[in-house]
Amino acid sequence: MEHLPKTLLKVLVGQRNWRYSDFERAFDSAARRVLESGSPPTVGESQFRRWTGGKLKGLPGPDTCHVLEVLFETDAAALFAPPSAAAATTDVSVLNLEDEIIMTAREVQDEASATAAASISDIAIDQLRDETTALARTYHEKPAFDVWRQAIALRRNAEDLRERTQIPGQEQELLILTGQSAALLSAAAFDLGSLSGAKSLARTAALYGETARFGPLRAFAEGSLAYISYFSSEPSRALAYAQHALTRRGLGDVATCRLRSIEGRAHGHLGNTVAARRAILLSEEDGSGRRDDLHDGVGGEFGFTPERLAMSNSSTALLIGDTAQAEVAAERALALIDTRAEGSLSAAVRGGASADLALARLLGNDVDGAAEALKNVWTVRPEQRGTGLLARTAQVRRLLAVPHMYGTPLAMELCDRIENFIHTSASRQIGVGASDVLALES
Repeated sequence: MEHLPKTLLKVLVGQRNWRYSDFERAFDSAARRVLESGSPPTVGESQFRRWTGGKLKGLPGPDTCHVLEVLFETDAAALFAPPSAAAATTDVSVLNLEDEIIMTAREVQDEASATAAASISDIAIDQLRDETTALARTYHEKPAFDVWRQAIALRRNAEDLRERTQIPGQEQELLILTGQSAALLSAAAFDLGSLSGAKSLARTAALYGETARFGPLRAFAEGSLAYISYFSSEPSRALAYAQHALTRRGLGDVATCRLRSIEGRAHGHLGNTVAARRAILLSEEDGSGRRDDLHDGVGGEFGFTPERLAMSNSSTALLIGDTAQAEVAAERALALIDTRAEGSLSAAVRGGASADLALARLLGNDVDGAAEALKNVWTVRPEQRGTGLLARTAQVRRLLAVPHMYGTPLAMELCDRIENFIHTSASRQIGVGASDVLALES
């Protein structure tokens, strides 16, 4: 019974041993005969297969129904309804099997062609993945403006490819790549001083991670939202973002280390010294060897190098008033940077660690030591002076301006150099930049 025809129309066609070409000739002849005016309807082969296979919803147009009723001397509604048991049995005995096979083969081929047309070349996705990975890995070498422009192009390409495919695996991959480009845009916006823009783009990246069910992307974006929040003087929100991100599934050791470091900074801004110290210790623990496809597989801006960890923990130590630990951590960061090949080190991290070291020394009233530490800061090019570095140098400037320091010639000289350093940064020159950055970047 499972092979019985779906419509009475199929039964009647089978009883006449009609192929599609036979049906088409009979239908066209009947249409010219019964319709006196207008353009007579026609029936294509795919439409004919839908009719006989019971795949039509509702009925055809009035003219078409009229032609079918004349041709088969049967009400149109009955033609598209299931046949009676007797009629179906008769049909089974007289169906042209070859015609059935040919029509089924064509239908399957049409469906396969439609599926193929709704996909894109894997090569195009591979190229986009390679370009996104390359931008993430060379982020530290480029001005934030260049990263911004390139990430915009990557996002547009990913969106275009997503619109052209209906293959679930390709759609998920493109969602992840679109989210990565949004995360890179967020990082560039942050370095250019647009905290509101960076926050919006980080939320977008998190949404793509949620849609793609890719925990590492969600965790990275939520970590970004955390440090943007404490830069926006919202440490409680920053802590919530960081702790929530730590619950995401599929995170490797690098992702966890980054989030512990951000969590520690949030505790520091909240004045919770005990929790901040605990987060620092957790961030420096040896991992379990876990990896993930974003923080480890792509790396670069999505990674978190040992020197960046040391710099971040130095900033946290400064927040909780532990100048000794801050100085040790900043010096460790600079020592690690010195082991890097020239093309792989980050000027922003070197500058940030040097500024932290200067601040730690100033808190110990060592102006000469601070001046020595700041030598690395002056070498950072204007286009690489991001929000984090500008915030650190601004803090050094504020400390140099306290009464017991400012009167010395060296302190006054350093204040002037810092003012010029901030003023000549690329983001400030074009009017982009946070005017009231209160925290230090991770």
